[in-house]
Amino acid sequence: MTDTTTQDDAGEPGLRTVVAASAAGTAFEWYDFFIFGSLTAVIASHFYADVGEATGYILALLTFGVGFVVRPLGALVFGWFGDRTGRKKTFLVTITLMGVATVGIGLLPDYEAIGIAAPILLIVLRILQGFALGGEYGGAVIYVAEHSPAPKRGYLTGWIQTTAALGLIGALTVILTTRAIVGETAFNEWGWRIPFVLSIFLLIVSLWIRLKLNESPAFRKMEAEGGARRAPFRESFLTWKNGKFVLLALFGIMIAQGAVWYCGYFYSRFFMERVLKVEVATVDMIMLALTLVSAFLYVFFGWLSDRIGRKPVMLFGMILALVAFFPGFQALTRAANPALAEAQASAPVSVIADPATCALQFDPVGKTAFASSCDIAKTVLSNAGVSYVNVAAEPGSVAAVRIGETTIASVEGVGLSPDELKTAKAGVETGIKGALTAAGYPDKADPDRIDLPMIFAILMVFIVAATALYGPQAAALVELFPTRVRYTAMSLPYHVGTGWVGGLLPAASFALVAWSGNIYFGLWYAAAFTALAAVVALLFLPETRGRDLETIGD
Repeated sequence: MTDTTTQDDAGEPGLRTVVAASAAGTAFEWYDFFIFGSLTAVIASHFYADVGEATGYILALLTFGVGFVVRPLGALVFGWFGDRTGRKKTFLVTITLMGVATVGIGLLPDYEAIGIAAPILLIVLRILQGFALGGEYGGAVIYVAEHSPAPKRGYLTGWIQTTAALGLIGALTVILTTRAIVGETAFNEWGWRIPFVLSIFLLIVSLWIRLKLNESPAFRKMEAEGGARRAPFRESFLTWKNGKFVLLALFGIMIAQGAVWYCGYFYSRFFMERVLKVEVATVDMIMLALTLVSAFLYVFFGWLSDRIGRKPVMLFGMILALVAFFPGFQALTRAANPALAEAQASAPVSVIADPATCALQFDPVGKTAFASSCDIAKTVLSNAGVSYVNVAAEPGSVAAVRIGETTIASVEGVGLSPDELKTAKAGVETGIKGALTAAGYPDKADPDRIDLPMIFAILMVFIVAATALYGPQAAALVELFPTRVRYTAMSLPYHVGTGWVGGLLPAASFALVAWSGNIYFGLWYAAAFTALAAVVALLFLPETRGRDLETIGD
């Protein structure tokens, strides 16, 4: 950054201080949020231990998603306060709430200790995290943007965008270090709590830094000119003058950002860990290296948007993602688990069943028995992470699984007692897993055959797309709205896109895979949202580079 001072001659904090303080707090909040996403499998084993492996994992993903779902509510509440009472006061509250909720997760007893109260309290704490983050991002971005000169606004707000990567780097570093110190067994039993509890120290540092800041110049100017008459909700959403830009921000930018960013950073992780059976420690190292290398790209693409415009840079990210999604994940299979790719080619799997007896392999409450012969067969294959195609059979027939030239009959479990059903499922599982092994399907990825450079190259394509879209995004959103409603108007579409589209992406994509049997089918979720946003942005989104923030809406 060009500003090298901590205060200007009037006692105002310099740009370096403004950006550093805002970025530090936001990075801390992303750190808190990403710890949960990185430890989903471990958390599932502690808080959803009685519903089965696949369902427990989905429930943990949904718990992760709950924090995203509530973010628009946080955006509305804190956006209103931010536009009425100031940027600084609001993001001091959000960072405190986030820190307390994160430490609470680390101290929360698990299912074995307090039963059903454990997942309920976990969901409550995730709601508090999401509520806090709903107000954090808008405050930090606006605070930096309202201090920045127009020619450098993309570059300077790009430092706020890179805090997502910095938060993920911090989360993965602490997790890997803790796992290495206490060992894998101890980490899975109790060591996973340490990264959550350590956030108390980051909270103290972040609060100390932010308390040194003053209110933004644009907000103070507006206050001096009689800003008390503001009505952020009405002016943002019930007037077409601003409401049309809320819609454009959501459908032309944010639904793509939610899809592209969370597919590149989170669904790719899930895919390698859950589907391709790559060791968790290896996945962590890959994602850490990827995030380290990609961190500067947010700032670069923010800088580039100062030169050529926000719109072309963001469109590049959307189009690159659309082109790369399906071939990229197929190449990822070949690079991370070549034995699986070879087995899928030489011995494809089919489920032959009466479609009327096949349920969606997705149970958000964990109480469905999945007792039909089709359900039993698909449950085994879903738990094994094996791709299959559905073949319709005669009505009323018992389902079967064909693996290459081998056919394994399922059993009809409807009407059986719980113990009989458990025994029947175990028998089918033994038969299917034996046939999968004989056909060359691996239990896990062979470390000696993993092509790490190729995995890194594939994932970098996704990350370049995500950073090209995310880097200029902060400046573009700020430049769409006038000062009097900026916090409220930009925060809601941001958190609907990232919270609902992005946050629910892992669980929704996994459910699509379980429904279809195709391990790549879940990518349609991200592809559909990205394609819609690309069309809207191309046709309707205005170019905002260089706008004067204090005169927007005049």
